Amino acid sequence: MNQDERDSFERPEREVYDRQVAAVLDEHQVELICLAGYMRLLSPLFVAKFLNPHPEYSPFAAPVIPRAGIAAPGARIRREIRGCTVHFVDENLDAGPIILQATVPVLDGRPETTLSEKILKEEHRIYSQAVNIVLEGKYKIEGRRVLRTS
Repeated sequence: MNQDERDSFERPEREVYDRQVAAVLDEHQVELICLAGYMRLLSPLFVAKFLNPHPEYSPFAAPVIPRAGIAAPGARIRREIRGCTVHFVDENLDAGPIILQATVPVLDGRPETTLSEKILKEEHRIYSQAVNIVLEGKYKIEGRRVLRTS
């Protein structure tokens, strides 16, 4: 996308913006978008077209536990386990079908920075694996889970 195209995106309402983005992606025949740190909710137009990493492990698949480690309503947290999740993007915040997850044990006395570094390393590892799963097309979506088909 060149500077003129970027300048023409004046932050219209969500669905208008998403249609503009979709038109550019379609024009360039983009089949998969891999996000990292994209802080904008997308409309249903993009379900199963975008992947997103999330630096938390959700042991019960829903609801996803927020970054700060504070439980979403109804969630139970096992504080001795943290990790990361890679999921498809849908119209809700970090709620799309989960492709892969990895856990990192929380050890007493470990500095939070060390834990964050280990989670980030796992996030990078499973993000690459999730991209390969999607590009190979050997999966099916059931609810919030992505199952490998072969």
